[in-house]
Amino acid sequence: MSAEKKKAKFREDEQIIENKELNIWEALIPVFALVGMLAYNVYVFGDDALSGSNQFILLLGGAVAAIIGFFNKVSYKRMIAEVAENVKSTTGALLILLMVGALSGTWLVSGIIPAMIYYGLQILNPTIFLAACVIICAIISIATGSSWTTAATVGIALIGIGEALGISLGMTAGAVLSGAYFGDKMSPLSDTTNLAPAMAGGDLFSHIRYMTWTTIPTISITLIVFIILGFTIDTTGVADTDAILKSINASFNINGWLFIVPLVVIFLIVKKAPPLLALLIGTLLGGVFALIFQPDIVTTLGGGTSLNFESSYKGILNAITVDTAIPTDDPALNDLFSSGGMAGMLGTIWLIVCAMVFGGIMDGIGALERITKSLLSMAKTTFGLFASTVGSCLALNVTASDQYLALVVPGKMFSKAYQERGLAPENLSRTLEDSGTVTSVLVPWNTCGAYHSGVLGVGVGEYFFYAIFNWLSPFMTLLFAAFRIKIKQLTATTS
Repeated sequence: MSAEKKKAKFREDEQIIENKELNIWEALIPVFALVGMLAYNVYVFGDDALSGSNQFILLLGGAVAAIIGFFNKVSYKRMIAEVAENVKSTTGALLILLMVGALSGTWLVSGIIPAMIYYGLQILNPTIFLAACVIICAIISIATGSSWTTAATVGIALIGIGEALGISLGMTAGAVLSGAYFGDKMSPLSDTTNLAPAMAGGDLFSHIRYMTWTTIPTISITLIVFIILGFTIDTTGVADTDAILKSINASFNINGWLFIVPLVVIFLIVKKAPPLLALLIGTLLGGVFALIFQPDIVTTLGGGTSLNFESSYKGILNAITVDTAIPTDDPALNDLFSSGGMAGMLGTIWLIVCAMVFGGIMDGIGALERITKSLLSMAKTTFGLFASTVGSCLALNVTASDQYLALVVPGKMFSKAYQERGLAPENLSRTLEDSGTVTSVLVPWNTCGAYHSGVLGVGVGEYFFYAIFNWLSPFMTLLFAAFRIKIKQLTATTS
């Protein structure tokens, strides 16, 4: 069983804590407090808010939730136990983050990322670039079942190409994430795609087929918007493409052999190798290729004057672990050809741990269960049931900071309600995916938002508007519910 499916299984078996002492307003106090504190903190710190202050605000939000818990007879021991379970569930994600930092370092010094940018500049012009990003990432994500791996490999390269083409980082990141989450959502290899029908009591492939009704229109609209954006992009940044290509060539030994490494990583993931193993092999191969194709760069990073074992060892380990920058004669490329290594991921890891503290305490005091039940109580009609499910998933992504909880908690809470209304489980599983899976990346302190923002080097606020597929999906599922389009019944095929 893969790490993702183990985590999905863990979330599936997780018990949701109920606290009859807690009322809805008490459950919402930590949420309002957190949102208010985060809003003020971002206002004060701006883009630097993720450097540490937001992390502390999440802990303060957890403290507010703990105070509410104490007043409602919840023990400190129970809250800490839930925090421990939450943090434990992110172990795989944290290790993947560290390996992504290591991989980006060796792929930079080996010339792999520069080669992708070099050839990409010649193939992907601004007019088709954004739409191509969506399609490329969708294909890779369907094949791998992982939006995280797609962003960490192809996504990083596309961000570099987009920056070199003079395209907004937010636009490129939005296109990458739109494609990556479409593929993740539709792939039978995806953990969330397996988890959603398990929660709703449905079948995997029926779930995937049923999702196409809302997902295909959403991705089609997304592609149309990006095609239109492609025709409106100011291409003045591309005037110096020849100069940029010459600068890349002068700094790196660029050749087609470098693509062996990313192809090996993609092959391993398609063959269902654990992502950690695939990323580790990609990192090590990147180091080997750096020694073969970029010996001067490795020597410089190792502080030596000639390539030897000591300078090679130091150069590769520096690329893997700490900040690395490859200077060029083009100022625009200097920021592009830099990597934070494993150390560069520590801020994101810090954010995820603090988010899990807040989510764990909220679960421990019974606030998550209370919020979801209140949403369910407002569902008087079939549309109201769908709307409550969407609202619950969005609320859990914000409050629990984890997309798995955003599927598990509403899935457990709403499954009986859908059954009582005569609705097939595919309705619930599709709504969980349309509103829980894809919107997790739009919340800065959610594990998915923190991960993708850290990996791509683009703030959630920068890509939010352009992650069209992600924010449009909940509206699409509500539109289908409002007009009763493809609402499958338990005793009939379709209404």
